[in-house]
Amino acid sequence: MVVRSIAAPPTPWSRSLAQPKIDETAYVHSFSNIIGDVYIGANVLIAPHTSIRADEGTPFYIGDSTNIQDGVVIHGLEQGRVVGDDQKSYSVWIGKNCSIAHMALIHGPAYVGDDCFIGFRSTIFNARVGHGCIVMMHALIQDVEVPPGKYIPSGSVITNQQQADRLPDVQASDMEFAHHVVGINEALRTGYRCAADIACMTNLRDEQADSQASKGSSNGNGQVKSMRLSSDIHEQVRQMLAQGYRISTEHADERRFRTSSWTSGAAIQAKRESEVISALESSLDEYAGEYVRLIGIDPKAKRRVVETIIQRPNGKAPQVTKSTSFKSAASSSSYSAASSSGLGNEVVDRVRNLLAQGYRIGTEHADERRFRTSSWHSCSPIDSNREAEVVSALQGCIESHAGEYVRLIGIDPKAKRRVLEMIIQRPNGKAPAQTAKAVATSSNYSNGGGTAKASSAASSSLSRDVVEQVRNVLAQGHRVGMEYADQRRFRTSSWQSCAPIQSSSERDVIAAIEACLSEHQGEYVRLIGIDSKAKRRVLEQVIQKP
Repeated sequence: MVVRSIAAPPTPWSRSLAQPKIDETAYVHSFSNIIGDVYIGANVLIAPHTSIRADEGTPFYIGDSTNIQDGVVIHGLEQGRVVGDDQKSYSVWIGKNCSIAHMALIHGPAYVGDDCFIGFRSTIFNARVGHGCIVMMHALIQDVEVPPGKYIPSGSVITNQQQADRLPDVQASDMEFAHHVVGINEALRTGYRCAADIACMTNLRDEQADSQASKGSSNGNGQVKSMRLSSDIHEQVRQMLAQGYRISTEHADERRFRTSSWTSGAAIQAKRESEVISALESSLDEYAGEYVRLIGIDPKAKRRVVETIIQRPNGKAPQVTKSTSFKSAASSSSYSAASSSGLGNEVVDRVRNLLAQGYRIGTEHADERRFRTSSWHSCSPIDSNREAEVVSALQGCIESHAGEYVRLIGIDPKAKRRVLEMIIQRPNGKAPAQTAKAVATSSNYSNGGGTAKASSAASSSLSRDVVEQVRNVLAQGHRVGMEYADQRRFRTSSWQSCAPIQSSSERDVIAAIEACLSEHQGEYVRLIGIDSKAKRRVLEQVIQKP
């Protein structure tokens, strides 16, 4: 492989003649150009006809396992710099596990965080794109800072900070797509490196002719593909290792599985995919006839990011094993005991997320009369922080107060405030159809009963849940806003703002919300909670559909 990488030319602003620094595990196609002070990390793929030119703005940084696809241009102005994750100054910084798709333009000063996807022909100029953002096709991002975890629809023009702050959050399916693209390009990088190595190609042809190929095949990077674990598990392991997570296992027999009493397997110290896969297979052999699950661990935050069952008592992996978004606290497929508790998946997911953030869980109940006056009573305190025990306690409260309203409370023990109130049972004994109307509240949890003041907007046409949401947002000192979108704009998350709501009076805010709903009948309308100090959104809730 002949890589066209040359030193930057001498100029009035730079006479260092700096040359690219390319990790030996990276693959740089010979039809690409790399000029000047450019650092290219491990396992990076640079596709044909890319131009990475640090001859004006300099230096450039491209993080590990990132792929730069065909026709991408990376350049920078002589003036202007960004601060990289290492706290040094760069003209262009692109983090780890990113995909810069075909014909995109990254023009410094520019920062692209870890785990980002920049779509075809999109442009990033004089901007910062936070970790985990998804930028779709033909978008322009200029002169702004996009918060982490935001989704930028195709064709968007984001040129002021207000637009950037109003962008929707990335969904789990979006992150799954981004991780899939990284995985595909990792396979391409391995294939290209193998194609350039005669010894590797010879071994590959020999393996294809080997009648024992089902036992595993070796690729050019020394990784082993096992037929026992599904491709989804391989992909999950690859993604977790790429993000610096640790991997371990747990096992349980039938009795312990029913009570979620898992036992830890031997620790897996390896960080290479082939060694981790081998250790997982050893666990399957050692605990044949039992449930075995894969655990992903974030060593910095000291928390679990994934739980996936990879073997059931018949010795086979589950028929459906889906990749997990590693921003979540755990895989929803891992907790089978919850599925038999009678609680919905959304309630169990909410419990899991609250516990992962260090919050406590409580419950309250109220009969019809007390519910109308918001006079709730507390159920028995839940002291546990284990998901199985918390879910069991929730079910116990529901059974003890059949025929009443029961709600789940999320509590921040440090700030001594509530972060969530979510009704999980109504008088007919069933959970509400729309549990997503759970709200965050700043009320102090020390008053036990959790009594809320009577609504001044009781006569409003809005539902009780929406009025309660408004009250809670205002009680925390936040502002309230409204947005609307027709069917087409809703599909692309291109919302438009209603008239600004300047008042902090509940009555005035309710009136403004009703006016927006009336003005935009037949459209989607959503309620926005805004933290004006941090300049970020704390709530987005659709309150009207066409």
